[in-house]
Amino acid sequence: MTVDSKYLKKYLPPVKILPVILFLCVFLSPVLMHAQDRREMEQNKRRIEQEIELINRMLRETQSSAELNLNQLVMVTNRINSRENLIRTINNEITFISRRISNISKEREDLEQELEELRDSYARMIYYAYKNRNAYQRLMFIFASRDFNQAYLRMKYLQQITKHRQMQAEKIMDTQLKLEANLMELEAQKQEQQTLLAEQRKEMENLEKERQSQSRSVEQLRQQEKQLKEQLQAQQRAAQELQRTIERVIAEERRRAAEAARAEGRAPTEAFRLTPEDQIISDRFADNKGRLPWPLERGVITGHFGEQPHPVLPNIKIVNNGIDISTTQGSLARAIFDGVVSRVVNIPGANYAIIVRHGEYLTVYANISEVFVTNGQRVSTRQELGVIATDRREARTMVHLEVWHGNNKLNPADWIARQQ
Repeated sequence: MTVDSKYLKKYLPPVKILPVILFLCVFLSPVLMHAQDRREMEQNKRRIEQEIELINRMLRETQSSAELNLNQLVMVTNRINSRENLIRTINNEITFISRRISNISKEREDLEQELEELRDSYARMIYYAYKNRNAYQRLMFIFASRDFNQAYLRMKYLQQITKHRQMQAEKIMDTQLKLEANLMELEAQKQEQQTLLAEQRKEMENLEKERQSQSRSVEQLRQQEKQLKEQLQAQQRAAQELQRTIERVIAEERRRAAEAARAEGRAPTEAFRLTPEDQIISDRFADNKGRLPWPLERGVITGHFGEQPHPVLPNIKIVNNGIDISTTQGSLARAIFDGVVSRVVNIPGANYAIIVRHGEYLTVYANISEVFVTNGQRVSTRQELGVIATDRREARTMVHLEVWHGNNKLNPADWIARQQ
């Protein structure tokens, strides 16, 4: 049924500013929940972007090297990995927003249908009110009752019609407000989607360029096979010497503990018993697995634990007892937990190494050019241990981190926090 718009305007109450604002606050609360998920995605994206920027800074430092070197290839490879992670994060955001746009569009269809039904119903009410707008007719309707009870019921009926009409008008206004808020969010989400799609295209172009650069670098470095093999052998000798040193430190500490136990008349099984203070440190170290701070302020893991394929030489594996974390020149190594410095040693090919005991655990910080601590010194979490050395030939600044439990080598990446 069609009713002139002037009657709708007459019977619909005017929209007040304050109710609109209050309604929007309530209606937009689900949007805030979605915003929390988006914030987590944005935080992850910013972290990856910062990682890429750090790699770019380290690559700029390597430009002082006259020729392409393995470190540059490692940096480019890490940047590719970070770029792929960034693209995956952007894709997740696009999927999230696309799903949100679909939900909003469905909500909009439902609201439009609801509004149409409300308007039709309201139009019939207005038409009825218009036809019975004469006060005399309403009074006659009441006075024509058989008795007082029927007159009372007819009067209540007319009041309920008026109240229902007012409620219907409010529902129409609320639905219109929902549609307006829905449209605002829909437009904002579509705009954000377009921004992310443009960002995705840009990152895909960067990724393709970096992959081409990586392929060229691999081909160039394969021409230096002899030099790379010599470099690898030197690194393996340094790693073996560091491992022997750590094992000697462990054996020496056990020997001294056994001698002290014999002198005190204790059983050999009690020889390496920790003091109550060291036991607390050991337990706390274990409890903080996966949450320990990084051994430097900013860095990127460029060498992973265990057996890894050589980035250039085919059919050659690299065994790493810890992880390598690259950073910028002048960076400082720091303790990842409270402990006592067991030994500071000079490792040929690895500069200085600092071994810190945390109860039953050891952490090792190698490739230190200048040491700030001494044997037997107690250190606290994040205390600076020394300056991380820079390889002048490759312009590479890297700290090597190991974690030991007794004689067992552990993956340090499992112990430090996922994000710095």
